[in-house]
Amino acid sequence: MEGNFKQEEKFSQLRVVFMGTPEFSAKILQKMIEAGVNIVGVVTAPDKPAGRGQKLKQSDVKLMAMNYGIKVLQPEKLKSSEFIDELKSLSADLQVVVAFRMLPEVVWNLPLKGAFNLHASLLPQYRGAAPINHVIINGEKETGLTTFFLNNEIDMGNIIFSEKIDITPEETAGTLHDKLIPLGVELILKTIKSIENGTVKPIPQPNIPVSELKKAPKIFKEDCRIDWNLPSEAIINKIRGLNPFPTAFCEFTDSKGNIKRIKVFLAQKSDTHDLTPGDFFSDGKKFLKVGTISNDIELVEIQPEGKKRMKVDEYLRGNPIF
Repeated sequence: MEGNFKQEEKFSQLRVVFMGTPEFSAKILQKMIEAGVNIVGVVTAPDKPAGRGQKLKQSDVKLMAMNYGIKVLQPEKLKSSEFIDELKSLSADLQVVVAFRMLPEVVWNLPLKGAFNLHASLLPQYRGAAPINHVIINGEKETGLTTFFLNNEIDMGNIIFSEKIDITPEETAGTLHDKLIPLGVELILKTIKSIENGTVKPIPQPNIPVSELKKAPKIFKEDCRIDWNLPSEAIINKIRGLNPFPTAFCEFTDSKGNIKRIKVFLAQKSDTHDLTPGDFFSDGKKFLKVGTISNDIELVEIQPEGKKRMKVDEYLRGNPIF
């Protein structure tokens, strides 16, 4: 079964293979299906052990595709002859890639109409795996989306379309993620139509000096540790850029000498600048402040280890930490 739409309901006549893995990709896939894009197959990551029980976890894209009865391919190796043969059997005209791994030429060169990627930044800025997080961490005022044809270099193919979006001062990675989904669907549909009707006019990415390019590499656990020897604004941007995942964290020593680790989801700049960077101060009831090299920061929403996410005053009521 290739989807839930009759021929007359299809958005275009192109046979499309979709490639992606995380929730961002899955939600865009759903919107594409609802719009009538002729998805003939989906390629996503293999099931992987996760959680304490190490049970096999299926990707969000796989679950979405299965929900609509679409064929799913989960190759361990993208160059394997078995996978290439399965891909050829789908007779795709076009491949659409959203948050997937780098494709070898033998894959992206298969469809007659080529393969394009939706990237969550205004290329060439923020090439890499985590553009949504990094634009907020770096305090950017705008970002956007770009569709581009794949080539042999990561995120460096010719640009098809791009669309800007403002970043508000309160934006988090989570809220920006949600805003980009409908915009991304619109851009993908526009790109598919332009490819189908032959009006597509891709252009090379601007030639910006390497020293001026901002990157968006994958974020690892230790990258999420808060460095209090930074200005308060930079720290708050980092907290916003890692909210809700993978989440900024810090450690402090309570009045009994126990080291406590907490995740920090929300924080705000204080009017005071009384504390040494990394020093914690609280009235034990309503506020919890931390020193930086500029203004102090007031933590607003946190998650102690083994506990739920909560407001700081709620945490302080049950944890007289100072």
